[in-house]
This record gives sequence, C-alpha cells and structure tokens, in this order.
Amino acid sequence: QVQLVESGGGLVQAGGSLNLSCVASAPTAISYAMGWFRQTPGQVPGKAREFVAAISWTGSSTFYSRSAKGRFTISRDNAKNMVYMQMHSLTPEDTAVYYCAAGPLQTVLSGPIDYWGQGTQVTVSS
Repeated sequence: QVQLVESGGGLVQAGGSLNLSCVASAPTAISYAMGWFRQTPGQVPGKAREFVAAISWTGSSTFYSRSAKGRFTISRDNAKNMVYMQMHSLTPEDTAVYYCAAGPLQTVLSGPIDYWGQGTQVTVSS
C-alpha cells in the first residue's frame, strides 16, 4: 500500500506561482509513475478528476494537459520519494483541489488510478 501526502497549496493572486509537493510512503513508489490531477469546485460528483501532469518513474518522460503545458513543470526526486509540480502564471481557472497519484504509467495516464493522495487546495484570486 502506498500513501501519498500533498502539500504546498494555498491562496495566490492571478499571475502568481505555487509549488506543490507530494511524498510517497513506500520505497516501491519509486518504480511508479506519478501524476497530478485536479478537481474544481462544483464539479459533478463522480466525474473523473482532470489530468494535469505525469512523470515516468525514471523522470525521463513527462506529460501535460493542454492547459498545464508551458506553465506547469512536474519533477521528482526518487531518493526522497517526492514528486513536485511548479505552477506559474496561475489564473482563477486553476482553482481546484490538486491530487497526487501513483501507479503504472499507463494507468496514471488513462486510469484507473492505483493510489491517490488526500488533496491540497489551490485558490487563485482575480
């Protein structure tokens, strides 16, 4: 069982930046791809969380949603069981609960997700 704990969320003004972090509890997470997803306020319950970014377990491959590309950067430090996401040029549309995810790369990209964190709130004010 892998436990994921996110941190780094908060309130930021439009145009600002935030850095999210996620720590995995088990060393086996090193062999997993990691990803970030988000769920916006008022989203229909049961609707899939929106994919934001993912990184392969070696860190050699990264993947981004259209809205994240060019503004967000995902990275990882396997020695620390950590994955990060730097977010720049934030807009109110980025307001959401951001979730860390782990699992085989194909499932991180296409679902179903093996492991989820509890989420961290990101709020961007206009």
